[in-house]
Amino acid sequence: MDRHTVNWKGYMPAISTPFHEDGTVDWDGWKSLLTWLVDEGMHGLVINGTTGEWFSQTTEEMEELFRVAAEVVNGDIPIIAGCTAYTPEQVVRHAGLAEKAKLDGILVAPPPYIVPTNEELVAYYQYISDHVPLPICVYNWPRGTNVDMNTELIGRLADIDKVVAIKNSTPNMNQFLASFFAVKDKIRYFGFPMNELGISMTVDHGADGTMGAGAVLGHVHPGFYNSIWDGDYKQAIKYGRQDQFLFQSWFNTDFSAKYGSPQAIVKAALNLQNLPGGYPRSPILPLTGEQELRVKETLEQVKRL
Repeated sequence: MDRHTVNWKGYMPAISTPFHEDGTVDWDGWKSLLTWLVDEGMHGLVINGTTGEWFSQTTEEMEELFRVAAEVVNGDIPIIAGCTAYTPEQVVRHAGLAEKAKLDGILVAPPPYIVPTNEELVAYYQYISDHVPLPICVYNWPRGTNVDMNTELIGRLADIDKVVAIKNSTPNMNQFLASFFAVKDKIRYFGFPMNELGISMTVDHGADGTMGAGAVLGHVHPGFYNSIWDGDYKQAIKYGRQDQFLFQSWFNTDFSAKYGSPQAIVKAALNLQNLPGGYPRSPILPLTGEQELRVKETLEQVKRL
């Protein structure tokens, strides 16, 4: 497998999992959210990623989330299943649920807390590749794993058979770009900012896209890439400005939140637009009234850009 095995490109958001206030999954909300995202023109979906709170789910919930997502989306766009875990054997079990649901691939970050060495990470992803039939998207997530994959490591991972893509959420732009140019002919590369740099990298160097968080502005996010592909760079800049305004208002450069938790901010933004964001699940707390007001003000401001 390589980058040509999959058709992943454009804006593929890591989406929320809506929970009721008592912590149970809001299944009606899940279906409605998936339907809205498809209708808004997403180029694909990442479910059970960091934004989807995979870390607080049971295996049974994960299996049902995968199954329902496949049923609702019905092959209209690719679905990548978050399968991060602490051991490669756990990842393989989660990937089995994604395969059973007939999803299109899996997203796997380094195991949290452990801080593996480069050699250990190569062995980790090699084991997963050897035991999983689905394409793999590596997830470089320094904030959540305390591992920031360097270019040498990313190059080695790109040579593993099932690895076809990377979501590179490093705050180190020099390292991000160096790794892109090192592996762009082998695997798909996601994480580009939705601004003039992102336009230039897409047009001139074949950048693949962005796996952002939440897609709370709906069609605006995929519209950035649609406009680039149509040659309408002025419209792409407008959409990108809106996306970047949200990011800069809510998040720091390392992807931590400026207040509350990122998952809670995304859910509040959806709820304020009468969309099924739901509640976060413990240990993450909902935003306070004052914090929610800040989210509302940002949403109002972005409409004027």
